[in-house]
Amino acid sequence: MQKIFRPSSKSFKNTFCVFEELPLNSLEGLTVQYESKSGSSYYYTKLGMYRVSNHWGRLANSKWRLAPMQNESGSKTKVGFAHWTHFYPDNVIDELYYLEMNYLNNTVNYQHKNNPDYDGKEILRTSFETTKKIKQIRNLLNLTSWAKYYDYNDLYALRKKIIEQLIFTNKTLEEIKRTLI
Repeated sequence: MQKIFRPSSKSFKNTFCVFEELPLNSLEGLTVQYESKSGSSYYYTKLGMYRVSNHWGRLANSKWRLAPMQNESGSKTKVGFAHWTHFYPDNVIDELYYLEMNYLNNTVNYQHKNNPDYDGKEILRTSFETTKKIKQIRNLLNLTSWAKYYDYNDLYALRKKIIEQLIFTNKTLEEIKRTLI
């Protein structure tokens, strides 16, 4: 009989992880090892963890995000899988996070410095600083009232110039805006 890894409930405290969304039939043949009070189900394998849940993001003292499939299902309940090696430490003190901008989708997200895709170019920040920068970038993307103070021909280019500085420098938004007036 194959031995299944059974982590303790403390194994995932203060962790960051990005799960990949999978179709529901990915769970065929697997047995639930843990069910949370909030209704999430967990399936542990040698390679990693499957999680079935209708809520993702901040979970108690962890940050678990779901990267959606190309063809998103309409269901609120989603299946996610993460390799054991993709669970990274999280705390409020250390500069663990960097920002990742997707200009095609007009979205910004945060990633952990232990992510193998991190190239060291983006500035690392604490959780609090990261949340603040994300809010600023989302406002730049979704609002236009701030742009009336600038002489520009291309709003997209102006936004990109500001966002790139927010991601790759330690300048405040106010400092960046002052240099552009």
